[in-house]
Amino acid sequence: MMRLTFPRIMMVLTGALLLTYAFAVAPTTSAERRGGAVTAEAKAPRPRGPFPPAGKTFIGVMTDKGPHDFAPVDQFTAAAQHRPQVMLFSEGWASATFDRALFDRIRDRGMMPMLGWEPWDYRLDERARQQKLTAEEIDRVRSAQPSYRLSRIAGGEFDTYVRSWAEGIKSLGYPVAIRFAHEMNGYWYPWCELVNGNQPGDYVKAWRHVHDVFRAAGATNVTWVWSANVRYTELTPAISTYYPGDDYVDWVGVTGYYGKYDFAPYLSFDEVFKKTITEIRAFSRKPMVVTETGASDHIGRKAEWIKEAFETLPSYPFIIGLIWFEVNKELDWRIVSPPTVATAFARAVAAPRYQVTWSPDMLPRTKLEE
Repeated sequence: MMRLTFPRIMMVLTGALLLTYAFAVAPTTSAERRGGAVTAEAKAPRPRGPFPPAGKTFIGVMTDKGPHDFAPVDQFTAAAQHRPQVMLFSEGWASATFDRALFDRIRDRGMMPMLGWEPWDYRLDERARQQKLTAEEIDRVRSAQPSYRLSRIAGGEFDTYVRSWAEGIKSLGYPVAIRFAHEMNGYWYPWCELVNGNQPGDYVKAWRHVHDVFRAAGATNVTWVWSANVRYTELTPAISTYYPGDDYVDWVGVTGYYGKYDFAPYLSFDEVFKKTITEIRAFSRKPMVVTETGASDHIGRKAEWIKEAFETLPSYPFIIGLIWFEVNKELDWRIVSPPTVATAFARAVAAPRYQVTWSPDMLPRTKLEE
């Protein structure tokens, strides 16, 4: 056996240090001498993803409290026995300034934030509801807001405000989805082209302008979600007239509910969505998200609708997400009541297709072939 003398120990330690330098330190310092080839970006961990993975569909949630109070989200999670991966919340231009804490709270709960960014004063809507106006009267009040006419947005009058949000969202350093001015093909918001003095083509101009302000600010961590309402009548313009183009959109969305209908006691998921989905797929092949949906129990078939809806979703392989409207508003869309509804939802989302996780280092899927 070789004796470990002090000189021999020193030789071994010296050799180990030289090997460490050769394989770890030297390549980095050499690269830096060649002009700083090793950057902070290169040293950062590579993003995982995409989100959601191929063949999966994420489940999201929207509540009336948003990230200001997570109690409704916790109740939804308990009822669904499933943690949502996306949280949609709304902020209106008249009163909301960028607040990083709202986004971080959602992120810290393992959900991707989706901002429903609404260019209007929502307080007019709240006051109209408090006055117990009819639904038609409420729509007229909330949609007549000339200060937020689309031409003013496209003309740059809100650029300072828009830029402040772009810079704030850029500073987050993780992916955020923005659903800007949704349901533009309706008549109940001031950004709808059919009201508020808006003209044909104004919506696309406004969308592109807002998008370009974000791009100029370097806010590249935004997934842009264009979201139409399901079309109930052929008397409204084609939905394609509101589409700003694939270069300006990452996810296409659609909103639709099973509620009360005068012309049918019950409408299946396909009866609510299929016609509009087909129309959207004719002009865009972007990944699709059901950005708002819910079901009422007015004839006792809410649990049945949920079961059938989730069984139908796999027939639309391009739908990568569904966001449930967990709010008691006008009708009770929540899954927390009655227990049969919660059970139906929990069983539906237990399917392997809906087993998805999100983390801030994942890149949102923007192409179906990824």
